[in-house]
Amino acid sequence: MEKHVLGLTLPTDPRWVNIAEKSIHEILIDHAYCEQKAASSCISLIIQYPEMERLVETLTPIVAEEWSHFERVMDELKKREMPFGMPRKDEYVERLQKIIKKGGSRKDQLVERLLMNALIEARSCERFRLLWKEISDADLSKFYYELMVSEAGHYKMFLSLAKEYKNPDWVESRWRELLKEEAEIVATLEVRADRMH
Repeated sequence: MEKHVLGLTLPTDPRWVNIAEKSIHEILIDHAYCEQKAASSCISLIIQYPEMERLVETLTPIVAEEWSHFERVMDELKKREMPFGMPRKDEYVERLQKIIKKGGSRKDQLVERLLMNALIEARSCERFRLLWKEISDADLSKFYYELMVSEAGHYKMFLSLAKEYKNPDWVESRWRELLKEEAEIVATLEVRADRMH
């Protein structure tokens, strides 16, 4: 699950996992909301593009999977007697939304959203890998390994869907552009102890 396998052009700052481990309660809260948002994003696409049969068919099981991950994160909080908290501003996603092209046809808008979801999934998977490999809590390490394996194919699935609705060569070119811009976002974000991204 190396970064190049995920397509990312910039690895996460190695300091992130060290400070994340010291604030694991905050990370788990933020992670729970990330899983909620992942499920909500797929539901939103299904609602907005019901005529896209392949899209609906592909995303329906993903909704259930992401929600089950939310439930699993909530179980980890409960196990540690850590209370759930309020959602936080996700600067990473907010900045990604600014690099997504607006306008064009419905299909153009769909493809941009699919590519944004692919970016978020790839980065999340990379962070799960770091938590799996680096944190000393054996139970949480195993938990993040399982989630990493489960989510590893999601970014490829979003890319594959994008190529069904737009020329694959165009999608590949746009994906490379977005990877470069995502790396610039990650490079300039503050390394936070209370954020999954």
